[in-house]
Amino acid sequence: QVQLQESGPGLVKPSQTLSLTCTISGGSITADYFHWNWIRQPPGKGLEWLGAIGYSGSTGYSPSLKMRTSISRSTSKNEFTLQLSSVTPEDTAVYYCARYYESGHLFDYWGQGTQVTVSA
Repeated sequence: QVQLQESGPGLVKPSQTLSLTCTISGGSITADYFHWNWIRQPPGKGLEWLGAIGYSGSTGYSPSLKMRTSISRSTSKNEFTLQLSSVTPEDTAVYYCARYYESGHLFDYWGQGTQVTVSA
C-alpha cells in the first residue's frame, strides 16, 4: 500500500518561498510509469495542478506558475519537494501530493493534504 505524507511549514510570509516535502512509503519514486505531483486547493475553489516529477526525473509545471515553481526529488530519501517562490496570500491553500499512474491515466494515491497560509 502506497502512502504519501506532506510536510512543511503551515505559515509562510509574503514574498518568501514555500517549501513542502512529500515522503513516499510502500513504493519507489523511481518506479516506471509513475509521476509524482503537487496539487493545491485554495479556499472555496477547485483543485489546481502545480507540477510533477516523473520516474526518470523529468519535470513539468503549470504554465501559470512555471516561473515560481520548482520540483525536485531525493531518490535516497524516496521523497520529492515543492518550492514556490514569491508567495502571496493567493497561494494560501491545502497542498496535496499525489501519484499519477501513467498506464492507468489516473491519480491513484494522494496524501492527506497540508494547509499552508500566506500571511504577514
